[in-house]
Amino acid sequence: MTRVIEAPTATKFPPEARACVVVCGSHGGRYPAYLAASAGLRAVIFNDAGVGRDNAGIASLGLLAEGDMAAATVSHMSARIGEPADMLARGIISHANEPARRLGVHSGMSCREAAERLQEAEVRRVEIPRSTEARSVLTPEGATRRLVLIDSAAMVVPDDTDQIIVTGSHGGLVGGNPALALQVDGFAAVYNDAGIGIDEAGIARLPALERRNIPAFTVSAASARIGEALSTYEDGVISAANAPARALGALPGLQAKAVLLSWAARPGEARSNNAGKLAAAGSEASIE
Repeated sequence: MTRVIEAPTATKFPPEARACVVVCGSHGGRYPAYLAASAGLRAVIFNDAGVGRDNAGIASLGLLAEGDMAAATVSHMSARIGEPADMLARGIISHANEPARRLGVHSGMSCREAAERLQEAEVRRVEIPRSTEARSVLTPEGATRRLVLIDSAAMVVPDDTDQIIVTGSHGGLVGGNPALALQVDGFAAVYNDAGIGIDEAGIARLPALERRNIPAFTVSAASARIGEALSTYEDGVISAANAPARALGALPGLQAKAVLLSWAARPGEARSNNAGKLAAAGSEASIE
């Protein structure tokens, strides 16, 4: 019997994951599908991240099915996103692709049982269209700081310190680690709420960043496609905000873009640059 490997994020599949079943804390979007295929996994289970707009949270299932690779998702209401140990302990399957269903995986099954059944999957050489994460920087007219749009929080760089960081990532803590909430001291940060889910895991970065006095909010997964920063910015509707963000006018129900443009023009003192210290504390950043 092959091993079941836990991976908090698809950006950090360990080498020993090859030819194994992996329970991954990432959302089940397009880019995690590409990473899973590239890593040569036997099968993979993601978090459905609330499914969300255009079914973005489970887009991996159809993509991997095209290569006959078995994949499934657990319900965001059954286990915390970003935490594969919790997914194995209490996760319930919400969706499975056809290769997984042929092995008996179905909605309502426990994640652990599904992982055991997926060990019967054949290792496939899967080639799906290459998916790359986008990074763009906007400087609106009259802005005093930049809007950095990154599909994954893993793409943050030291130069993003003091800027507004808009991600496509879920708002959960990778591996439950608050130190990985944001790798630099941004002026502010934005995430997808992944449906919020059990234990409010999809917005767990907000209190972690509040402790660092960084304004942060999430947009509803139903309003913006998870994994796409541009959708966060253009389509997102605020679902939750920490106290520093609320003090700057970020309130649930508002359009994210309007709030972000007002923040970009807001004068303010720069933060100290702790990017190097944070990077040394841990390099595993989430996708999702």
